Amino acid sequence: MTETRADNVNWLTQEAYDRLKSELEHLSGPGRIEIAQKIEAAREEGDLRENGGYHAAKEEQGKIEGRILQIQHILENSQVGEAPRTEGVVGPGMTVTVAFEGDDEEVTFLLASREESGSPIDVYSPKSPLGAAINGKKVGEKATYNLPNGRSMSVEIIDATPYAGN
Repeated sequence: MTETRADNVNWLTQEAYDRLKSELEHLSGPGRIEIAQKIEAAREEGDLRENGGYHAAKEEQGKIEGRILQIQHILENSQVGEAPRTEGVVGPGMTVTVAFEGDDEEVTFLLASREESGSPIDVYSPKSPLGAAINGKKVGEKATYNLPNGRSMSVEIIDATPYAGN
């Protein structure tokens, strides 16, 4: 199966998009100014080799710049709105219930971008091993995916309904 552009879209709610846009504006404006001031203040303290404040501020600056790039990438490769959804078929924007093979317990989660973490239920990325394995599966079907330890796990799709929001 080839991946089309539509399959690779990250869907964001308007709220998540606005939150990311606001964070980006803060980090690339006041956030950069604040960290530059911290670095300058620490630099004025003298010898940089033994200046913990300077090194901490430089590390914080690196994290801020990394987060700016991450948010820019997310916003450039995302679409605001709802992913096309079909009742009973797993896909982004769906509340999914699965049963793990050999376990009586069912787990329910939202299959969506990690940026939707404001959701009251757990969020699994469609790009995670589990998310990728179940994406496109119908209720009653099974999927197998690989765990980080190299073993595989099977799940059965119990339910897939459009996410109704908070």
